[in-house]
Amino acid sequence: MYLNNSNIKLPNDTDTVVWKYLDLSKFLDLLLSQKLFMSRSDKFEDQYEGTFSEPTFEEIKKLATDNPDFLNYYKTHREKVAISSWHINEYESFAMWQIFTQNSEGLAIQSTIGRLQKALDPEQNINQYIGEVNYIDYKKEYIPFDDMFFPFLFKRKSFQYEREVRIISDISESKIKINDGLKINVDIDQLIEKIYIHPKSENWYKKLVIQLVSELGFNFEIEKSDLESDILI
Repeated sequence: MYLNNSNIKLPNDTDTVVWKYLDLSKFLDLLLSQKLFMSRSDKFEDQYEGTFSEPTFEEIKKLATDNPDFLNYYKTHREKVAISSWHINEYESFAMWQIFTQNSEGLAIQSTIGRLQKALDPEQNINQYIGEVNYIDYKKEYIPFDDMFFPFLFKRKSFQYEREVRIISDISESKIKINDGLKINVDIDQLIEKIYIHPKSENWYKKLVIQLVSELGFNFEIEKSDLESDILI
């Protein structure tokens, strides 16, 4: 279930458009299970994920001088936090297609901040929070640590192109153990507003996706991306 956290930055407009780019197998797993996969925070490629900037780390080290467990807690906390990443953009992104889909058989889910919030209602065992990522200079800028979610809502400036908003779950207080990640219950009809087919895909692929979605009992609007449409000259 989505919970609001006043410390976490989020666009004021719940109609803000967000995207998730993924391959067909992950999309079908989402529809079949009606569960959204969230990756464990320390399993991302970015090794800085869930860590602190240098100025913040120096301050934490001072506080941990008389309390070593204080620093150890932050290190192990990364194993207890799971994240689902989405991209804020009014329009689809050519760069996101290139980075997050392996071939021409990828898809993009279009949704909104408000839809994400409502889609999380079916999950009653684990709470979720949604926040916009801040991009900073990790050598110079400070990350607050008065909220345990803050390390997971900051990234280095080199990732600014991602324009990321995150669904975050913290299982520290539960007995759940996660390996690569966890799956949470979601309302698929709320989560997905529209499906875009990869711009380089063939027509048969669009027909296949439409057929699979229909056979699974869903009725999303599906269209092929026009990023590769014919030029007008």
